[in-house]
Amino acid sequence: MTSLNDPQKSGLPRKIGHYLSNLAIVGLIRVALMLPYATRVRLMGAAVEKVIGPLAGYRRRALDNLALIWPEMPPERRAEIATKCLNNVGRSFIENYSARDFPQRMAQNEVTGEGVDALDKAVAAGKPVILVTGHYGNYEATRAALVARGLDIGGLYRDMKNPYFNAHYVKTMEAFGGPVFPQGRRGTAGFVRHLKSGGQLVLLFDQHVFDAPAFDFLGQPANTALSAAELALRYDAALIPFYGIRQPDGLTFETVLEAPVPATDAMTMTQAITDSLAARVRADPTQWFWVHRRWRPED
Repeated sequence: MTSLNDPQKSGLPRKIGHYLSNLAIVGLIRVALMLPYATRVRLMGAAVEKVIGPLAGYRRRALDNLALIWPEMPPERRAEIATKCLNNVGRSFIENYSARDFPQRMAQNEVTGEGVDALDKAVAAGKPVILVTGHYGNYEATRAALVARGLDIGGLYRDMKNPYFNAHYVKTMEAFGGPVFPQGRRGTAGFVRHLKSGGQLVLLFDQHVFDAPAFDFLGQPANTALSAAELALRYDAALIPFYGIRQPDGLTFETVLEAPVPATDAMTMTQAITDSLAARVRADPTQWFWVHRRWRPED
């Protein structure tokens, strides 16, 4: 999951930086949440696009990633994608903090795609399901739409570097329904129990993981965790890619479940979900979070 603060400091100065940056973000969130829903979403999108993103270096990182993947693309088009990407990041951020309004809106969404029938059959049979996606559109849109249908969908998240920010961001994920578990040993026991009981779990797989195998993603090698595929194989869980695709009005979503990935081996299955995300990015590159350090040279 993504964070809007990542100060690179150490010791006491780092703690102070974390505390102050969290205060600023909390203040911004509180002000935004006082506004009507559509206004707050548009405002946060504009704030990240025009102020926060450029100051934090996210725009530069997005442009660098775009140049790596599509060097032949006209610079003007890359700049346009980066701009819309930052706007989407800001909108997603405040949507996920709108713990009452956003789930209520998503409860009206119809979930479509080949994976819907597979999900229904797995739930009816008490079979666990791993719903896998990337930082595209707003991944919480589909989770919220499915929770509104009565599913108990847990989430697996990566702790933020800022512990003050992390504490309240976790609460926003919990507000969407279903338990959430941190990556690593602390969360393993919980999400394993959840899967074994026939539960559903959301995993985001599109961030760099050191020492993980490299898979082709948009024509470049990207180190990617095998966790989603390995868990699916270990617990006989259906592995279903899903997406919350932002619509042109900037406020509504298409919530889609793709066909389940066939159970073969972890490498093949991980490349399959990577290809699924790559197809979505190619279809609309403005919706993917280009601000992540997705491609890194090996040390």
